[in-house]
Amino acid sequence: MDLKNIQTEIDASYLYKQLSKVEKDANVAKVFAQMSDIELSHAVAFAKKFNLNADQLPKPSGRARILNKIGEIIGYDYVLGVLLDTEKSISSAVQHARKNTNAQSSISDTAHVTILKNILNNHKNISSDNLVRFEKKHRSVGGNALRAAVLGGNDGLVSNFSLVMGIAGATSGQSEVLLAGLAGLLAGALSMALGEWISVKSSQELYENQMDLEMEELETNPEGEEKELALIYITKGIPEAQAIQMAKEIMLDKGQAHEILVREELGINVDEMKGSAMEAAVTSFVLFAVGAILPVIPFFFIGGFMAILFSATLSAIGLFIIGAAITLFTGKNVLFSGFRQVAFGLIAAAITFGIGHFIGISIAG
Repeated sequence: MDLKNIQTEIDASYLYKQLSKVEKDANVAKVFAQMSDIELSHAVAFAKKFNLNADQLPKPSGRARILNKIGEIIGYDYVLGVLLDTEKSISSAVQHARKNTNAQSSISDTAHVTILKNILNNHKNISSDNLVRFEKKHRSVGGNALRAAVLGGNDGLVSNFSLVMGIAGATSGQSEVLLAGLAGLLAGALSMALGEWISVKSSQELYENQMDLEMEELETNPEGEEKELALIYITKGIPEAQAIQMAKEIMLDKGQAHEILVREELGINVDEMKGSAMEAAVTSFVLFAVGAILPVIPFFFIGGFMAILFSATLSAIGLFIIGAAITLFTGKNVLFSGFRQVAFGLIAAAITFGIGHFIGISIAG
Protein backbone atom coordinates (compact mmCIF):
# COMPACT_ATOMS: atom_id res chain seq x y z
CA MET A 1 0.00 0.00 0.00
CA ASP A 2 1.61 3.29 -1.04
CA LEU A 3 0.79 6.98 -0.55
CA LYS A 4 -1.36 7.00 -3.68
CA ASN A 5 -3.63 4.34 -2.21
CA ILE A 6 -3.85 6.28 1.06
CA GLN A 7 -5.22 9.14 -1.05
CA THR A 8 -7.77 6.72 -2.51
CA GLU A 9 -8.95 5.82 1.00
CA ILE A 10 -9.20 9.51 1.95
CA ASP A 11 -11.21 10.24 -1.20
CA ALA A 12 -13.55 7.31 -0.54
CA SER A 13 -14.12 8.49 3.03
CA TYR A 14 -14.89 12.01 1.80
CA LEU A 15 -17.33 10.82 -0.88
CA TYR A 16 -19.16 8.42 1.43
CA LYS A 17 -19.52 11.30 3.88
CA GLN A 18 -21.09 13.41 1.11
CA LEU A 19 -23.46 10.52 0.33
CA SER A 20 -24.51 10.38 3.98
CA LYS A 21 -25.30 14.11 3.95
CA VAL A 22 -27.61 13.98 0.93
CA GLU A 23 -29.29 10.62 1.66
CA LYS A 24 -32.93 11.16 2.65
CA ASP A 25 -33.38 7.83 4.43
CA ALA A 26 -31.85 8.12 7.90
CA ASN A 27 -30.91 4.44 8.12
CA VAL A 28 -29.16 4.41 4.75
CA ALA A 29 -27.41 7.67 5.68
CA LYS A 30 -26.03 5.95 8.80
CA VAL A 31 -24.66 3.17 6.61
CA PHE A 32 -22.85 5.66 4.38
CA ALA A 33 -21.47 7.41 7.47
CA GLN A 34 -20.19 4.05 8.75
CA MET A 35 -18.50 3.45 5.41
CA SER A 36 -16.85 6.87 5.62
CA ASP A 37 -15.47 6.03 9.08
CA ILE A 38 -14.25 2.63 7.87
CA GLU A 39 -12.40 4.11 4.89
CA LEU A 40 -10.84 6.79 7.10
CA SER A 41 -9.67 4.16 9.59
CA HIS A 42 -8.01 2.28 6.72
CA ALA A 43 -6.20 5.47 5.68
CA VAL A 44 -4.99 6.08 9.25
CA ALA A 45 -3.77 2.47 9.58
CA PHE A 46 -1.90 2.60 6.28
CA ALA A 47 -0.40 6.00 7.12
CA LYS A 48 1.24 4.56 10.21
CA LYS A 49 3.40 2.43 7.93
CA PHE A 50 4.87 5.69 6.59
CA ASN A 51 5.21 7.17 10.09
CA LEU A 52 2.52 9.75 9.37
CA ASN A 53 0.27 11.18 12.06
CA ALA A 54 -3.48 11.50 11.57
CA ASP A 55 -3.15 15.29 11.13
CA GLN A 56 -0.66 14.69 8.29
CA LEU A 57 -3.14 12.79 6.15
CA PRO A 58 -3.80 14.37 2.75
CA LYS A 59 -6.96 16.31 2.00
CA PRO A 60 -9.54 14.99 -0.49
CA SER A 61 -8.07 15.23 -3.98
CA GLY A 62 -9.26 17.47 -6.79
CA ARG A 63 -10.71 14.39 -8.48
CA ALA A 64 -12.84 13.60 -5.43
CA ARG A 65 -14.11 17.18 -5.25
CA ILE A 66 -14.96 17.13 -8.96
CA LEU A 67 -16.85 13.85 -8.48
CA ASN A 68 -18.78 15.49 -5.64
CA LYS A 69 -19.68 18.43 -7.90
CA ILE A 70 -20.83 16.03 -10.61
CA GLY A 71 -22.94 14.26 -7.98
CA GLU A 72 -24.56 17.58 -7.10
CA ILE A 73 -25.42 18.10 -10.76
CA ILE A 74 -26.47 14.67 -12.09
CA GLY A 75 -27.14 12.75 -8.87
CA TYR A 76 -25.13 10.89 -6.27
CA ASP A 77 -25.94 7.46 -7.68
CA TYR A 78 -23.07 8.21 -10.05
CA VAL A 79 -20.70 8.86 -7.13
CA LEU A 80 -21.66 5.58 -5.47
CA GLY A 81 -21.08 3.77 -8.75
CA VAL A 82 -17.59 5.25 -9.08
CA LEU A 83 -16.77 4.25 -5.51
CA LEU A 84 -17.85 0.67 -6.14
CA ASP A 85 -15.88 0.55 -9.38
CA THR A 86 -12.81 1.95 -7.63
CA GLU A 87 -12.98 -0.60 -4.82
CA LYS A 88 -13.37 -3.43 -7.32
CA SER A 89 -10.25 -2.20 -9.14
CA ILE A 90 -8.26 -1.98 -5.91
CA SER A 91 -9.38 -5.49 -4.91
CA SER A 92 -8.40 -6.88 -8.31
CA ALA A 93 -4.98 -5.17 -8.18
CA VAL A 94 -4.25 -6.48 -4.67
CA GLN A 95 -5.21 -10.03 -5.62
CA HIS A 96 -3.11 -9.84 -8.79
CA ALA A 97 -0.10 -8.60 -6.80
CA ARG A 98 -0.48 -11.41 -4.26
CA LYS A 99 -0.66 -13.96 -7.05
CA ASN A 100 2.53 -12.63 -8.67
CA THR A 101 4.42 -12.67 -5.38
CA ASN A 102 2.89 -15.95 -4.15
CA ALA A 103 1.67 -14.07 -1.06
CA GLN A 104 -1.17 -15.43 1.04
CA SER A 105 -4.57 -13.92 0.28
CA SER A 106 -6.53 -12.04 2.90
CA ILE A 107 -10.23 -11.58 3.59
CA SER A 108 -9.65 -7.81 3.49
CA ASP A 109 -8.60 -8.05 -0.16
CA THR A 110 -12.25 -8.07 -1.25
CA ALA A 111 -13.85 -6.55 1.84
CA HIS A 112 -14.24 -3.08 0.36
CA VAL A 113 -16.34 -4.48 -2.49
CA THR A 114 -18.82 -6.29 -0.24
CA ILE A 115 -18.87 -4.46 3.07
CA LEU A 116 -21.38 -1.77 2.08
CA LYS A 117 -23.79 -4.34 0.65
CA ASN A 118 -23.39 -6.53 3.74
CA ILE A 119 -24.11 -3.65 6.10
CA LEU A 120 -27.28 -2.82 4.18
CA ASN A 121 -28.43 -6.44 3.92
CA ASN A 122 -28.04 -7.05 7.64
CA HIS A 123 -29.32 -3.71 8.89
CA LYS A 124 -32.59 -4.51 10.66
CA ASN A 125 -34.06 -1.02 10.20
CA ILE A 126 -33.71 -0.95 6.41
CA SER A 127 -36.95 -1.68 4.62
CA SER A 128 -37.35 -3.91 1.58
CA ASP A 129 -38.02 -0.82 -0.56
CA ASN A 130 -34.70 0.74 0.43
CA LEU A 131 -32.91 -2.57 -0.08
CA VAL A 132 -34.31 -2.72 -3.61
CA ARG A 133 -33.31 0.90 -4.20
CA PHE A 134 -29.75 0.18 -3.15
CA GLU A 135 -29.61 -2.91 -5.35
CA LYS A 136 -30.63 -0.69 -8.27
CA LYS A 137 -27.74 1.66 -7.48
CA HIS A 138 -25.32 -1.23 -7.02
CA ARG A 139 -26.18 -2.83 -10.36
CA SER A 140 -26.33 0.35 -12.38
CA VAL A 141 -22.85 1.50 -11.28
CA GLY A 142 -23.93 5.09 -11.87
CA GLY A 143 -22.44 7.46 -14.37
CA ASN A 144 -23.30 5.54 -17.49
CA ALA A 145 -24.53 8.76 -19.09
CA LEU A 146 -21.30 10.60 -18.34
CA ARG A 147 -19.20 7.64 -19.43
CA ALA A 148 -21.19 7.43 -22.68
CA ALA A 149 -20.64 11.15 -23.26
CA VAL A 150 -16.86 10.82 -22.92
CA LEU A 151 -16.63 7.69 -25.07
CA GLY A 152 -19.03 9.06 -27.69
CA GLY A 153 -17.00 12.25 -28.04
CA ASN A 154 -13.80 10.21 -28.23
CA ASP A 155 -15.18 7.99 -31.01
CA GLY A 156 -16.24 11.00 -33.05
CA LEU A 157 -12.98 12.87 -32.58
CA VAL A 158 -10.57 10.01 -33.25
CA SER A 159 -12.44 8.58 -36.24
CA ASN A 160 -13.03 11.91 -37.99
CA PHE A 161 -9.58 13.25 -37.15
CA SER A 162 -8.08 10.19 -38.82
CA LEU A 163 -10.40 10.57 -41.81
CA VAL A 164 -9.62 14.28 -42.24
CA MET A 165 -5.88 13.66 -42.03
CA GLY A 166 -6.13 10.82 -44.53
CA ILE A 167 -7.92 13.03 -47.08
CA ALA A 168 -5.57 15.93 -46.33
CA GLY A 169 -2.63 13.65 -47.05
CA ALA A 170 -4.12 12.61 -50.38
CA THR A 171 -5.09 16.10 -51.58
CA SER A 172 -4.21 19.64 -50.68
CA GLY A 173 -7.65 20.97 -51.61
CA GLN A 174 -9.59 22.69 -48.82
CA SER A 175 -13.05 21.86 -50.17
CA GLU A 176 -12.26 18.15 -50.58
CA VAL A 177 -11.12 17.81 -46.98
CA LEU A 178 -14.07 19.85 -45.69
CA LEU A 179 -16.55 17.75 -47.65
CA ALA A 180 -14.98 14.49 -46.47
CA GLY A 181 -14.91 15.70 -42.86
CA LEU A 182 -18.57 16.70 -42.87
CA ALA A 183 -19.53 13.46 -44.62
CA GLY A 184 -17.58 11.47 -42.01
CA LEU A 185 -19.28 13.41 -39.20
CA LEU A 186 -22.77 12.76 -40.56
CA ALA A 187 -22.12 9.12 -41.48
CA GLY A 188 -20.54 8.30 -38.13
CA ALA A 189 -23.12 10.20 -36.06
CA LEU A 190 -26.03 8.64 -37.95
CA SER A 191 -24.52 5.18 -37.57
CA MET A 192 -24.03 5.70 -33.83
CA ALA A 193 -27.57 7.05 -33.47
CA LEU A 194 -29.12 4.14 -35.34
CA GLY A 195 -27.07 1.63 -33.36
CA GLU A 196 -28.16 3.23 -30.08
CA TRP A 197 -31.81 3.28 -31.17
CA ILE A 198 -31.72 -0.41 -32.11
CA SER A 199 -29.93 -1.30 -28.85
CA VAL A 200 -32.42 0.53 -26.62
CA LYS A 201 -35.49 -0.60 -28.58
CA SER A 202 -34.48 -4.26 -28.72
CA SER A 203 -33.63 -4.26 -25.01
CA GLN A 204 -37.01 -2.74 -24.18
CA GLU A 205 -38.84 -5.32 -26.28
CA LEU A 206 -36.87 -8.18 -24.72
CA TYR A 207 -37.50 -6.92 -21.20
CA GLU A 208 -41.21 -6.37 -21.90
CA ASN A 209 -41.52 -9.99 -23.01
CA GLN A 210 -39.70 -11.22 -19.89
CA MET A 211 -41.91 -9.02 -17.69
CA ASP A 212 -45.07 -10.42 -19.29
CA LEU A 213 -43.86 -13.95 -18.56
CA GLU A 214 -43.09 -12.97 -14.97
CA MET A 215 -46.61 -11.55 -14.52
CA GLU A 216 -48.07 -14.78 -15.89
CA GLU A 217 -46.03 -16.79 -13.38
CA LEU A 218 -47.14 -14.45 -10.60
CA GLU A 219 -50.81 -14.96 -11.46
CA THR A 220 -50.64 -18.72 -11.96
CA ASN A 221 -48.28 -19.62 -9.11
CA PRO A 222 -48.10 -16.83 -6.47
CA GLU A 223 -46.95 -19.24 -3.75
CA GLY A 224 -43.95 -20.31 -5.82
CA GLU A 225 -43.03 -16.70 -6.61
CA GLU A 226 -43.26 -15.79 -2.93
CA LYS A 227 -40.85 -18.61 -2.07
CA GLU A 228 -38.47 -17.52 -4.83
CA LEU A 229 -38.45 -13.95 -3.53
CA ALA A 230 -37.79 -15.12 0.02
CA LEU A 231 -34.89 -17.29 -1.21
CA ILE A 232 -33.40 -14.33 -3.07
CA TYR A 233 -33.38 -12.26 0.12
CA ILE A 234 -31.99 -15.17 2.15
CA THR A 235 -29.06 -15.53 -0.28
CA LYS A 236 -28.29 -11.85 0.30
CA GLY A 237 -27.67 -12.59 3.95
CA ILE A 238 -31.05 -11.53 5.36
CA PRO A 239 -32.21 -13.80 8.23
CA GLU A 240 -34.67 -16.42 7.00
CA ALA A 241 -37.59 -15.28 9.16
CA GLN A 242 -37.15 -11.67 8.09
CA ALA A 243 -36.79 -12.67 4.41
CA ILE A 244 -40.01 -14.73 4.54
CA GLN A 245 -41.86 -11.85 6.18
CA MET A 246 -40.55 -9.36 3.62
CA ALA A 247 -41.65 -11.62 0.76
CA LYS A 248 -45.09 -12.09 2.32
CA GLU A 249 -45.60 -8.32 2.71
CA ILE A 250 -44.50 -7.66 -0.86
CA MET A 251 -46.90 -10.25 -2.28
CA LEU A 252 -49.89 -8.43 -0.75
CA ASP A 253 -49.70 -5.92 -3.60
CA LYS A 254 -49.54 -7.68 -6.98
CA GLY A 255 -48.23 -4.61 -8.80
CA GLN A 256 -45.44 -4.05 -6.29
CA ALA A 257 -44.69 -7.77 -6.21
CA HIS A 258 -44.34 -7.85 -10.01
CA GLU A 259 -42.02 -4.83 -10.03
CA ILE A 260 -39.77 -6.24 -7.29
CA LEU A 261 -39.71 -9.73 -8.82
CA VAL A 262 -38.71 -8.19 -12.14
CA ARG A 263 -35.87 -6.37 -10.39
CA GLU A 264 -34.73 -9.17 -8.13
CA GLU A 265 -35.28 -12.25 -10.30
CA LEU A 266 -34.68 -10.82 -13.78
CA GLY A 267 -32.35 -7.95 -12.90
CA ILE A 268 -34.54 -5.50 -14.84
CA ASN A 269 -35.00 -1.92 -13.62
CA VAL A 270 -38.40 -0.70 -14.79
CA ASP A 271 -37.38 2.96 -14.43
CA GLU A 272 -34.52 2.49 -16.89
CA MET A 273 -36.96 1.06 -19.45
CA LYS A 274 -38.83 4.37 -19.53
CA GLY A 275 -36.01 5.96 -21.50
CA SER A 276 -36.85 6.91 -25.06
CA ALA A 277 -35.02 5.09 -27.84
CA MET A 278 -35.24 8.26 -29.94
CA GLU A 279 -33.80 10.35 -27.11
CA ALA A 280 -30.89 7.92 -26.80
CA ALA A 281 -30.34 8.08 -30.57
CA VAL A 282 -30.32 11.90 -30.62
CA THR A 283 -27.96 12.04 -27.64
CA SER A 284 -25.58 9.59 -29.31
CA PHE A 285 -25.70 11.64 -32.53
CA VAL A 286 -24.86 14.87 -30.70
CA LEU A 287 -22.04 13.37 -28.61
CA PHE A 288 -20.36 11.87 -31.68
CA ALA A 289 -20.82 15.08 -33.68
CA VAL A 290 -19.27 17.27 -30.96
CA GLY A 291 -16.06 15.26 -31.10
CA ALA A 292 -16.10 14.87 -34.89
CA ILE A 293 -16.47 18.59 -35.65
CA LEU A 294 -13.20 19.63 -33.95
CA PRO A 295 -10.77 18.46 -36.68
CA VAL A 296 -13.05 19.91 -39.39
CA ILE A 297 -13.35 23.48 -38.03
CA PRO A 298 -10.13 24.93 -39.55
CA PHE A 299 -11.08 23.76 -43.04
CA PHE A 300 -14.11 26.05 -43.00
CA PHE A 301 -11.71 29.01 -43.18
CA ILE A 302 -8.33 27.92 -44.55
CA GLY A 303 -6.64 25.07 -46.40
CA GLY A 304 -3.20 23.55 -46.89
CA PHE A 305 -0.57 23.05 -44.21
CA MET A 306 -1.96 25.70 -41.83
CA ALA A 307 -5.38 24.02 -41.80
CA ILE A 308 -3.75 20.66 -41.06
CA LEU A 309 -1.72 22.22 -38.24
CA PHE A 310 -4.74 23.92 -36.66
CA SER A 311 -6.82 20.75 -37.07
CA ALA A 312 -4.17 18.69 -35.31
CA THR A 313 -3.92 21.30 -32.53
CA LEU A 314 -7.67 21.44 -31.90
CA SER A 315 -7.88 17.65 -32.00
CA ALA A 316 -4.97 17.29 -29.58
CA ILE A 317 -6.67 19.66 -27.13
CA GLY A 318 -9.90 17.69 -27.43
CA LEU A 319 -8.06 14.39 -26.96
CA PHE A 320 -6.32 15.70 -23.86
CA ILE A 321 -9.64 16.82 -22.34
CA ILE A 322 -11.15 13.40 -23.07
CA GLY A 323 -8.14 11.64 -21.55
CA ALA A 324 -8.40 13.84 -18.46
CA ALA A 325 -12.12 13.14 -18.19
CA ILE A 326 -11.46 9.39 -18.31
CA THR A 327 -9.51 9.71 -15.04
CA LEU A 328 -12.83 10.34 -13.28
CA PHE A 329 -13.51 6.64 -13.85
CA THR A 330 -9.99 5.23 -13.58
CA GLY A 331 -8.36 7.44 -10.94
CA LYS A 332 -5.14 7.59 -12.98
CA ASN A 333 -2.90 10.65 -13.26
CA VAL A 334 -4.56 13.42 -15.31
CA LEU A 335 -1.44 14.39 -17.27
CA PHE A 336 -0.53 10.79 -18.02
CA SER A 337 -4.03 9.87 -19.18
CA GLY A 338 -4.44 13.10 -21.15
CA PHE A 339 -1.14 12.90 -23.01
CA ARG A 340 -1.59 9.17 -23.61
CA GLN A 341 -4.88 9.93 -25.34
CA VAL A 342 -3.19 12.65 -27.40
CA ALA A 343 -0.39 10.29 -28.41
CA PHE A 344 -2.75 7.54 -29.55
CA GLY A 345 -4.90 10.00 -31.50
CA LEU A 346 -1.93 11.65 -33.21
CA ILE A 347 -0.42 8.28 -34.12
CA ALA A 348 -3.70 7.15 -35.70
CA ALA A 349 -3.97 10.43 -37.62
CA ALA A 350 -0.33 10.26 -38.74
CA ILE A 351 -0.82 6.74 -40.08
CA THR A 352 -3.90 7.70 -42.09
CA PHE A 353 -2.16 10.87 -43.33
CA GLY A 354 0.76 8.79 -44.53
CA ILE A 355 -1.51 6.27 -46.24
CA GLY A 356 -3.52 9.09 -47.84
CA HIS A 357 -0.35 10.81 -49.03
CA PHE A 358 0.93 7.56 -50.57
CA ILE A 359 -2.38 6.92 -52.31
CA GLY A 360 -2.49 10.52 -53.55
CA ILE A 361 0.98 10.25 -55.06
CA SER A 362 0.14 6.89 -56.64
CA ILE A 363 -3.02 8.25 -58.25
CA ALA A 364 -1.28 11.42 -59.43
CA GLY A 365 1.62 9.35 -60.84
